[in-house]
Amino acid sequence: MAYGSVFSKINHDYYQLTASEKKIADYVTLRRQESQFMSISEMAQATGVAEATVSRFCRRLGYKGYNEFKLAVANSTAAIQSGGGNPLSGEVLPEDSVEDMCQKICTADVEAVRQTLELVRPEQIIKAADLLVKAQWVLCMGQGGSMLLAQEAAHLFATAMPNVYAVADSHTQAIRTALLTKKDVLFYFSYSGATKDLLDIMKIAKAQGVKCILITRYPNSPGAVMADVVLECGSNEGPLQLGSVAARMAQLYLVDVLFSEVTRRDMEGIRSRRKQVAEALGDKHL
Repeated sequence: MAYGSVFSKINHDYYQLTASEKKIADYVTLRRQESQFMSISEMAQATGVAEATVSRFCRRLGYKGYNEFKLAVANSTAAIQSGGGNPLSGEVLPEDSVEDMCQKICTADVEAVRQTLELVRPEQIIKAADLLVKAQWVLCMGQGGSMLLAQEAAHLFATAMPNVYAVADSHTQAIRTALLTKKDVLFYFSYSGATKDLLDIMKIAKAQGVKCILITRYPNSPGAVMADVVLECGSNEGPLQLGSVAARMAQLYLVDVLFSEVTRRDMEGIRSRRKQVAEALGDKHL
């Protein structure tokens, strides 16, 4: 659909909204900047309504769902503030010098990691490490850009553990998950924690008694509710900043922390296995 001003639509339809829908309209109108970064679960919690009410509100305004509505909020807010959308990272502006651009991006990336550090819950790191160390098989999964992070995690852990694999195709993910047992672990990456593929895989995993570790931005998301361990990353990612590097760095920081915790459990064993891997890869270099 063509995006007009979502705020004009809200004003136009305001008196046709239910009392609960008006709570959402009032909240979004007064908090335009922060609303574009909120998950549907956070919006529902902030406004005191059900997630179904948020979805119904979005459809009443003519949007297919919450994500499309959130994108309209981002577009309209950007248009109000600067006359157009800004999909650039770290508040980079077209008129910035290269030096300014580098500084802003560095600040945004460092801030994403700092935010993640503040969100780290040690007991969740320990629980996740316990699951990985005891697992017979560990399957790393995600969708889109999150799958790239899953592959990165699988590559890192595979240098020290022979039972960690990345599974990319959604059909293969369902097949492999259906054949897992209570001895196995699903390691999933989803910034939103609210994709259909994630929930479908989680349902299959839970039916098999498989433990699930989820890295996400939203600890109250539908996926997080179903996961056994939730590792929360920092960095707000607007709808116009799909797969931002800062958000990925925040998630990779958690991977690094988790890998370090696993490594500490078996320093000698992992050192030996990584030495074997290094020797095997040595022939690949000139």
